Order: sequence, then structure tokens, then C-alpha cells
Amino acid sequence: MQEKSLELSRPVALWLLIGVGMLIVQVLLGGITRLTGSGLSITEWKPIMGALPPMNREQWNEAFDKYKQIAQFKYINSSFTLHDFKFIFFWEWFHRLWARLIAVAFIIPFIIFLIQKRFNEAMIRPMIILFLLGLLQGLVGWIMVMSGLNEENVYVSHYRLAIHFLFALGLICYTLWFALDLFVPVEKISENNSLRKFTGWLIALVVLQLIYGAFMAGLKAATFAPTWPDINGNFLPTYGSRTTGALRFFDDPIMVQFIHRNLAYLIFILIVAWYVQSKKFKMNSLFSKTNWLPGAIVLLQILLGILTILNSVNRQALLWLGVAHQFVGMMLLLCLVFEFFLLRNKKKLIAGITDSSHLNLP
Repeated sequence: MQEKSLELSRPVALWLLIGVGMLIVQVLLGGITRLTGSGLSITEWKPIMGALPPMNREQWNEAFDKYKQIAQFKYINSSFTLHDFKFIFFWEWFHRLWARLIAVAFIIPFIIFLIQKRFNEAMIRPMIILFLLGLLQGLVGWIMVMSGLNEENVYVSHYRLAIHFLFALGLICYTLWFALDLFVPVEKISENNSLRKFTGWLIALVVLQLIYGAFMAGLKAATFAPTWPDINGNFLPTYGSRTTGALRFFDDPIMVQFIHRNLAYLIFILIVAWYVQSKKFKMNSLFSKTNWLPGAIVLLQILLGILTILNSVNRQALLWLGVAHQFVGMMLLLCLVFEFFLLRNKKKLIAGITDSSHLNLP
């Protein structure tokens, strides 16, 4: 019974995994948009007509004139030529275009699978949630951009940036879980409650680390201390004058960088402990073949983080190292979500299949 269900839903699972890949690309494009300061270059939201960039010099000048009205141009980019504007416009336009392509990649296969009757009753709720999460992510993104289209703010708030990023991570993780539930048979599940709880705490810690990564990008915090292992010659942060009290843990670039660095060390130590604990239990081959991945990924992530800090004063190096650092960070989160998926309660899953519903989303 489950084999037939998995066979029927396999194309749906592949479609969802492609969606995960496209969402990851969208987040990376968002990172490039932020690091190049491109996010406020398009001052209008045109869901349909906005898919086309300006097509002639008159339209380009019109778009440039609108950009000249906001604070970012007046106080940061007043020396920009039309050529400079086209560069930042491209990245924001491509970021929005990719979002439109994701919508098309969702809607067309959805209609096809609906006609083919590949959706069972248990898939309806997750599909609705995916659709609503996608709409919400687009809305949050536009609200974030709107907050910077004025004569006061030269950049979008790092808090709004982190919220936008957090929604994207939630959408990606939910889509991945949905795909895995359709793709991975129950016999591949390795039930281990204690290790699963450990994995859950690791996921929470990595999410916190990614939020601080968004703070780093939003505050351009790497440039405030481009040294390692010390922070401008100190091992404890020296506070700036821009914030006081508890807010310094979220607003002060040096403090944010200090927290981001030490969270990375803590996550590394805990993942090593997690791996040691996972080797004590006899698991099926799927878990035993993948439980080394979090450790390898976190090592690469720390290396990229160090290189990003050391090269933060080089804008071009910062751009590509920062994007690579963000990508590997997301891979670490998704890898831990995958391990969390494999450590579920097998009895509950079997009971769910018996009741003709094999989807058990968290």
C-alpha cells in the first residue's frame, strides 16, 4: 500500500525538491542584493509588468529619477551614474524575476498533478500552507523594501531583513520536509528519541546563528572588525557608541559579530558531540551514511566565515564569500532537518499509514 502511494507521489516529491533548490537560489539572490546595496533600486511593485526591465533610455532615466528621490541615493550613492544604477537595478530585478519564476514553477505542475490526481487528501493541508507561506514571503519582502523608500533610511532595517530571511528558511524547511515525507519510506526511519531532541536543539541554535548572520549582513558588521581570531586586537568586544543596554546585543556591529563568531564555535562543539552520540546507536544505513555530513558542513562553514571576515574590506571578495557562507549555512540547517526527519517515532508513522495518511509534518 505504501509502495503504491510513494510511487504515485514520487513526481510530486521531485517537484517539491526542485522548489527547494529554486528557493535556495532566491535566498542567495537576496544575499547578493543586500551585499551590493541593490534592494532599494526598484521603487515600484508591479507584479505583472515589473517582470520586464526598462526597455529604452527614456524608461531607464525615469527609473533612475525615482531612485534619486530616496535617502539611499541622496546620502550614499549621489555620485551614481546611469551605468552604476543599472548594475544595482539588475540584481533587484533578477531577485524579483526569480520569485515570479518560482510562482510559475509552483502553479503549472500543481495544475498538472491535480489533473493527474496525484494529490491525496493528506496533501491538501500542506499544499495550502505552502501556498500561503509563499504569498506571505512575497508580502514581507515588499513591506521590507517599502520601509526603505523614504528620505530617512539609507538601508532596510536589519531586523526586517532577518524576518524576511527567517520566513524564507521556514518555507524552505517546510517544503523539504513535505518532499521527504513523500519520498522516504518508513523502513528508512531510525527511531531515537534522545538523539532527535538533541538534533532539535541544534536546529534551533543554527536558526539563531542564521538570524545573527542576517544581522551581520544588515549592519555590515564584518567590516567593523576584519580580523581573526581576535576582534580588532581584543578577544572580548569593545562596544561602539551607537547603542546602549540590551540593544547592543542586536544593534552594535562589534557585539553582533562577537555573538555570531562564538555561536559558530558552540555549534561546532555540539555537532561533534552529536556525532559521537550518534555512533553509539545502531541505525539503518540511510542515517549511518549521512550522520557525518553536519560535521563536515559546519567545518566548511566556519572556514568560509573566517575568510569572509578577513576579506570584508574587499567588496568583491566579500560579495562572493558572503554568499558562499550563507549557502553553506542553509545547507547545514537543511542537513540537520533531514537528520531530524530520519529520527522520528516509527510506530506513530506506521499507525498513520494504517489510517491512510502517511504525512506527518511537524
